[in-house]
Amino acid sequence: MDRAELRSRLEAWLNSLDKKLERLLLLPPDYTRFNSGAGVIVQELYDILGKSAEIDIMPALGCHEPMSDAEIETMFGAGIPKDRFIHRNWRTDVVKLGEVPAEFVREVSDGRLDFSIEVEIDPRILDSKYDLVISIGQVVPHEVVGMANYTKNVLVGCGGKGMIDKTHFLGAVSGMEQLMGRDHSSVRKVFDYAEEQFLKDLPIEYILTVTTTKGDVTTIEGLFLGRSRANFEQAVALSQEKNLDLLDEPLKKVVAYLEPDHFKSTWVGNKSIYRLRMAMADGGELLIIAPGVRHFGEDPLIDELIRKYGYRGTPYTLEMVEKNKDLQENLSAAAHLIHGSSEGRFRIVYAPGHLTKEEVEGVGFEYRDINEVLKLYDPAKLQDGFNTVNGEQVFFVSNPALGLWAVREKFERT
Repeated sequence: MDRAELRSRLEAWLNSLDKKLERLLLLPPDYTRFNSGAGVIVQELYDILGKSAEIDIMPALGCHEPMSDAEIETMFGAGIPKDRFIHRNWRTDVVKLGEVPAEFVREVSDGRLDFSIEVEIDPRILDSKYDLVISIGQVVPHEVVGMANYTKNVLVGCGGKGMIDKTHFLGAVSGMEQLMGRDHSSVRKVFDYAEEQFLKDLPIEYILTVTTTKGDVTTIEGLFLGRSRANFEQAVALSQEKNLDLLDEPLKKVVAYLEPDHFKSTWVGNKSIYRLRMAMADGGELLIIAPGVRHFGEDPLIDELIRKYGYRGTPYTLEMVEKNKDLQENLSAAAHLIHGSSEGRFRIVYAPGHLTKEEVEGVGFEYRDINEVLKLYDPAKLQDGFNTVNGEQVFFVSNPALGLWAVREKFERT
């Protein structure tokens, strides 16, 4: 979809709303979702409406670190004043709307969990001064919810600690290999419940994209406009077609590259583990080249917990949750530790730009020097897919956040 068609679709949709728009709140993703197409959509919306309406933009950070001015300009262009951007805090900028009851959580988790989940969102979304709130983002396979975006962008991206912690943990105990790349996961059912019970009367609309990226060029393959779940389901179907790479045989050696401007922590960078785990052969090696990774968590507390407990598999992590209050109070960290482990099935080797050998090995990964790795596996010379390097066959992934790789038989069986 080119820029002219995108603008035309957006203009027609806005006109179809038949609503006077004087103040709007836009909820795009942050810089870690640069390839979502949300940046150009925000630019077009601001250009279409900015002269007649007052527009605020609040990136749906979830628990990620705030965007810098440089990241804002790179993603959203230089034409939007910086004072139109709102930086939220997931721990404090919330209001509670209600709860998803414990009996519902027990049901969707097959009895694994027995707690209610707080439905908390940023109070700005409830502010009556806004005629419309537009949530913008990409539908793509996701390790927590199965398929990203739609109501997740509001409930997690603009949500509070209770929702973020407990839905991440629910996804982890449900088994991410059972939910990645699929709709109707246990976590999605929680979001659907919250939408029906607490969000449905709010003036929220959704702009959903399905994209593909080759080199530096991102193409919007599908644009889905409106509130209905049917739109989301159509986006899911297209993403499953465009963003799933199903393989006939498992991969023995995979090299994944994390672009330094977008991946600064293992919290985000471990998408290389999540999205490739179903493609890995038993005993295989996943080598992660991460020149921008400088810490583990996206905030100091999460970083501290990752360093303390490490990526040591589900049984160990669940035992630590049972015994330690700091993990009980930060279940998203516990979920992340489960997600980031291979459960001993394949090797995970990190080559980071700004973490030491002691730091990497301290959380349970193997370490390789990034300068040595880059001499052998130059991302500029490798093609996505199979390559032969010094007689060794390796499978290269230039951006693991863009899809899901899996052995066909394994994906269809789970």
